[in-house]
Amino acid sequence: MKTKITKICCIGAGYVGGPTMAVIAKKCPHIQVTVVDLNTERIAAWNDKDVANIPIYEPGLSAIVEEARGRNLFFSTDVEKAIEEAQIIFISVNTPTKTYGKGKGKAADLKYIELCARQIAKISKDDKIVVEKSTLPVRTAEAIKSILDNTGNGVQFQILSNPEFLAEGTAVTDLLNPDRILIGGETTPEGQEAIQALVDIYSNWVPEEKILTTNVWSSELSKLTANAFLAQRISSINALSELCEKTGADVNEVAKAIGMDSRIGPKFLKASVGFGGSCFQKDILNLVYIAKSYGLDEVADYWEQVIIMNDYQKKRFSTKITQTLYNTVADKKITFFGWAFKKDTNDTRESAAIYVADDLIAEQAKIAVYDPKVSREKILADLDYLKTRSQEENTASLVSYENPYEACQESHAIAVLTEWDEFTTYDWQKIFDSMLKPAFVFDGRNILNKTDLESIGFIYQAIGS
Repeated sequence: MKTKITKICCIGAGYVGGPTMAVIAKKCPHIQVTVVDLNTERIAAWNDKDVANIPIYEPGLSAIVEEARGRNLFFSTDVEKAIEEAQIIFISVNTPTKTYGKGKGKAADLKYIELCARQIAKISKDDKIVVEKSTLPVRTAEAIKSILDNTGNGVQFQILSNPEFLAEGTAVTDLLNPDRILIGGETTPEGQEAIQALVDIYSNWVPEEKILTTNVWSSELSKLTANAFLAQRISSINALSELCEKTGADVNEVAKAIGMDSRIGPKFLKASVGFGGSCFQKDILNLVYIAKSYGLDEVADYWEQVIIMNDYQKKRFSTKITQTLYNTVADKKITFFGWAFKKDTNDTRESAAIYVADDLIAEQAKIAVYDPKVSREKILADLDYLKTRSQEENTASLVSYENPYEACQESHAIAVLTEWDEFTTYDWQKIFDSMLKPAFVFDGRNILNKTDLESIGFIYQAIGS
């Protein structure tokens, strides 16, 4: 007898849990969806009367939250109640890269996942389906299952892997029209029944042929591999961008030419200052760590090179700024357009801007930042997290502005670090007039018009040309 799913909960109200559950609630009005988090400020923000204040900015998300919240979508700090009532529990907590001990800098830190599993085991009084939603290293499901089976109250748990393939900035569209939904579970009859329960939820709006079911290990590894392949494409085109600069080729022309080959395709071939975001680097480092742990050093080295290339690209950008500004940026004002790791999100995790700013501050530059969605607190917290220098030194070296034109006044150079659309619409003549001369633009995202800027009088440098 198949149980009808009427209540689900998600532990973790972040970039994955919040949007995913909001869309499930919208598409499944017959299911009560509760998102829980121990962070009271975050839950308060999700419950803010004004949906413009929800903690995550994604185009289209606030309207969906407004529609479903209070009807069948709830945000709460009462984790125990939500776990006890739910038939399906999604785990969507943070899995940062370890900053300590064995695997430091590569392995995923699974302490939050384990705490979740122990809490679920302690509270559950009836059978549950537990779904891994966070990006996790392969064979995490095994560890979760072992904890649940050995510390629980004798109830049955089924563990599913259901990785997310969301791109920030388009998360809502990705959730409403996914390329594929991947669900991994056990091959036992109980495992298959659990998979079907999750398939039934998604099939409320996703065509069955887009829902892929696999074993747990394939599902977990597919997620890491998808991100590794995307990041690899970016590092590949970035590796050629420097060669283009040296030889007089144009990386945009090269990318267009190879992208027209249907076997290669045009996506993720945009040369830039480097990729950021919470997943690409973390997932590749995970892949590297897993490969190393099985003694596969050549495999690990191959994937690690993608990260090495990305770090090099950021370093190269900051070095180019210093060299072009007559080999010194000491006490010079450099304006950053953008701090988020990509447009249409307020997420700054692993953003290129952080590392470029860190390099330039080390050269005693004064950084001015304008980003339409990122607060000064977040910008300074990102710099402090690197622990390169004291908080006081960071605060003294960086000013953020609410207005892009003010950010450029008396500036020596502008560095474009996020591809926000609005940057292309500015009055660049007005910006030029307010800057010190010669006025430089370093376009780390290749979004501005070289001819227009040069005719105004800027010295313009793009990546890869």
